[in-house]
Amino acid sequence: MQTAGQTNLDLDLLREQLGTGRLRTARLIVNSLHPGELARLLESLPRGQRALVWDMVDEEAEGEVLVELGDEIRDDLIEGMPIEELVAAMGGMQVDDLADLLADLPETVTREVVLSLDNQDRERLATVLAYDQNSAGGLMNVDVVTVRPDVTLGVVLRYLRARGEVPDGTDALFVVNRRNEYLGSLYLSRLLTGDEESLVAASMSTEGMPIPATMPTIEVAREFEDRDLLSAPVVDDEQRLLGRITVDDVVDVIRDEAEHSLMSAAGLDEDDDMFAPVLRSSRRRAVWLGVNLLTAFLAASVVDLFQSTIDKVVLLAVLMPVVPSMGGVAGTQSLTIITRAMALGQIDTANARGILRKELAVGLLNGAGWAVIVALATYLWFGDWELGAVIAAAMVINLVTAAVSGFSIPLVLRRMSIDPALAGGVVLTTVTDVVGYMAFLGLGAIVLL
Repeated sequence: MQTAGQTNLDLDLLREQLGTGRLRTARLIVNSLHPGELARLLESLPRGQRALVWDMVDEEAEGEVLVELGDEIRDDLIEGMPIEELVAAMGGMQVDDLADLLADLPETVTREVVLSLDNQDRERLATVLAYDQNSAGGLMNVDVVTVRPDVTLGVVLRYLRARGEVPDGTDALFVVNRRNEYLGSLYLSRLLTGDEESLVAASMSTEGMPIPATMPTIEVAREFEDRDLLSAPVVDDEQRLLGRITVDDVVDVIRDEAEHSLMSAAGLDEDDDMFAPVLRSSRRRAVWLGVNLLTAFLAASVVDLFQSTIDKVVLLAVLMPVVPSMGGVAGTQSLTIITRAMALGQIDTANARGILRKELAVGLLNGAGWAVIVALATYLWFGDWELGAVIAAAMVINLVTAAVSGFSIPLVLRRMSIDPALAGGVVLTTVTDVVGYMAFLGLGAIVLL
């Protein structure tokens, strides 16, 4: 088993071999890597080298590598593969992994792949595809081992020996009745250490609740975290066992969610290829640059309303960026905290008011504290107490507004079925800029003129 350090050495050596043109050694290194490691390598290579390395991958490993790749890179590689090679790559894949790939395959390939499956695997595939990809049913693996409650542990042991192997990641067998309804889990530790004459019913655990197939994947990840699970059964509405979810599936969910939050904050997709053609990347980024430009013009229009005030009190123009900037930072802090709390399920109708009061208090306290500092700095700089008072009052107004906005914007966007991580920052910046300029320049017009 390779360590992380050894894997990094192999990747460095592979890049060196590719650079020097030693393709035979490079091929050996490529096919010694785990599919996940190979996928990460492909994503880190420029498109030319990526195609070269992909050609070196053994055909029987191609399917496992494809399922680990981001959507855009996977689509590019699939587009360049012959139909026969694609069908061969899908052979022998686990049903849940195959379900993840089918949506990205050409229709002719999908038909060939489905026809190549036996009746049992075809039914299993249909079961997984019946559920949304972002639900427990779409995440689950249907390859499970079930036992009845009225047999002894000795019978189960003999059954497993006759079977010869169990699915990867198995830490428990699932106990079902004749209607395939889930009753409990028989952990392998109990099976191996228990009395062989004991019944499964007496040794199984019924403490953990099964996961409904319709549960969103992010809630599944939360269940695994809260209950320290290695695997969990998945059931339908009638408590019939459908499959299982293992911790390696949940790790993928957590990683994807983290990437989504990070990339969405910049208006990007987590599956974007960093080596994509310049025009493709430019088009994608242009959308949110355009949205930001519109919001900037909105803020600029507020400034234009007070043009005559700025002309008369030029010092307002010098200090004008301070208030919106402070409001933007304070609002982003609240926005980040609330968005995270929403993702973790920590906000509900019972505690929402308390959280709002707390954010208001934080905004007011920070606003008052920094207002004193800014007012003093302004006086020392320009020797004008009135100007210092104006910027101090505007600071309090905008930081309180930022706190309320950072709390409410994610909740409003979620109610409108808009991803807060994607649009929250743009909306918040617009609010804090507009309010900041309006408060500072408006108070300046009242007090200084």
